[in-house]
Amino acid sequence: MAYILLPLGYAFGALEPHLDALTMEIHHDKHHAAYVNNLNKTLGTQPALAAQPVEELIANLDAVPEAIRAAVRNNGGGHANHSLFWRTLTPGGAKVPTGGLAADIQSTFGDFDALKTAVEQAGAARFGSGWAWLMVGRDGKLAVTSTANQDSPLMDGGTPLFGVDVWEHAYYLKYQNRRPDYLKAIWQVLNWDVIGQNYAAVK
Repeated sequence: MAYILLPLGYAFGALEPHLDALTMEIHHDKHHAAYVNNLNKTLGTQPALAAQPVEELIANLDAVPEAIRAAVRNNGGGHANHSLFWRTLTPGGAKVPTGGLAADIQSTFGDFDALKTAVEQAGAARFGSGWAWLMVGRDGKLAVTSTANQDSPLMDGGTPLFGVDVWEHAYYLKYQNRRPDYLKAIWQVLNWDVIGQNYAAVK
């Protein structure tokens, strides 16, 4: 079965004024779609690999033939990362973490503001394109990290709870070179109900 681009699930303008409608449309319908199409082309002769969930596929890149590994890393990572991105940006839902996740954020980072600072710093410090992540590491503990390009914490044994896309296509129409402003705005549109569900699934 081929990988598919799921509908965004909400209007392109639903996250205005923090994320603009045109960026969301291009980002989902063009950029994400290209990763899905390229991944399907790359795995056209590898039905066993193509049958795996994309998260499993990119978590086990050593099982991918070397000749196509880079393409699977880039396009499979792009598909997995963006799929998580759209789910955690859904309109509505809690604007702050609650329950066990909130408690673990406090014990790990000090408080929610400290977490936000850590994610913003990780995203701002990423040279070129990539992502800033809140993740659960192999040790089962929360951590903030950054990856280049379309790499994912899954590739190193971690589990991402949410990621902030810091490729320029994610923010440039509205924020131009002001990546820190975009990183601050993202907190207004994250859905902590979904992120909490992600955390519960890991724990």
